[in-house]
Amino acid sequence: MNVMVPREIQVRPGLVLPAGELRWRYSRSSGPGGQGVNTADSRVELSFDLAGSPTLSAVLRERAMTRLAGRLHDGVLTIVASEHRSQLRNREAALERLVDTLQAATARPPRARRATAPSRGSVERRLQAKKRRSSTKRNRRSGPGDE
Repeated sequence: MNVMVPREIQVRPGLVLPAGELRWRYSRSSGPGGQGVNTADSRVELSFDLAGSPTLSAVLRERAMTRLAGRLHDGVLTIVASEHRSQLRNREAALERLVDTLQAATARPPRARRATAPSRGSVERRLQAKKRRSSTKRNRRSGPGDE
């Protein structure tokens, strides 16, 4: 079956997957489609061998393998799409999901937050607020002769 997939899939700048590394499988969907569900292979499974891909650098592969550990089976990431009635739309959805998943999995970790000391003004405002709150609570107390 001829799959209308670009020859290269741009995941992020510097990371382009050749279409030859993707494996497509088609089967009958249980989703929408009426009687056509019984005859058309509209469900799509898109598999990408993350562990064995020569395209990914060692750093990106390790990062993706760690982040996608729960979704991998023998180092292979599989995306399933069956929400559309047509196989073409499901192929597009699966490819889009694969790109989104790989973008998130290979993204750089966020920079660590550098701890900073609170400003003098913020410390003073906090202490003043605590004093006001303390005063309010102190004024609510009933004294010995207030009963």
